[in-house]
Amino acid sequence: MTTPSDEYVSGFSLEPSPPERSVPSLTQPLRENVELVDDLTRYAEGIYTESAVRKKWRLSEETWELLGTDDELVRAIEEAKIRRVRNGSFKRERAQQHITRAPDVLASIMDDPKANARHRVDSAKALDSLAANGPKDTPEQEKIVIRIDLGADLRAAGKEPNPGDVITIEAEPRPKTPKQIEDGHSEQPSNDEWRR
Repeated sequence: MTTPSDEYVSGFSLEPSPPERSVPSLTQPLRENVELVDDLTRYAEGIYTESAVRKKWRLSEETWELLGTDDELVRAIEEAKIRRVRNGSFKRERAQQHITRAPDVLASIMDDPKANARHRVDSAKALDSLAANGPKDTPEQEKIVIRIDLGADLRAAGKEPNPGDVITIEAEPRPKTPKQIEDGHSEQPSNDEWRR
């Protein structure tokens, strides 16, 4: 038989002892940081160096080792690598890394007295196009301007119209329509025309 003092003390309500708490994961906050995962993905892809990532995020040696052993973080990095390949981010960033070497290569061709004159001129033109990124190189954008003058009747009567009576709307034209529509529906109409 148990004594009352074993389970409770009269006048006091004792709750069962709290459940054991698990030790929080030290890498969980780092794993949930999207920017860090992206930077670690770039490191895994060879775009960033280890020292650049560690310096940016101030990661100690033991934290770096801890991140490498976190299976969930490694899985998140692998998923991010796949996502970056599919959306083109990896290709674009790798191309940006490699294209930065192009001016040096073009300059060596342009400065080489043994190179063909045409190649030297072409490399000079290519260098010029790489160097010029001003407004003259941007293509002219088409613009549609609609001007509605609600004060034309006042002007016709010789009175001064209100400047607020002029409405100006500027817009860019719609992008080109799909080829099927441009060709004027060149396909043969079917009996199910109403389903279009």
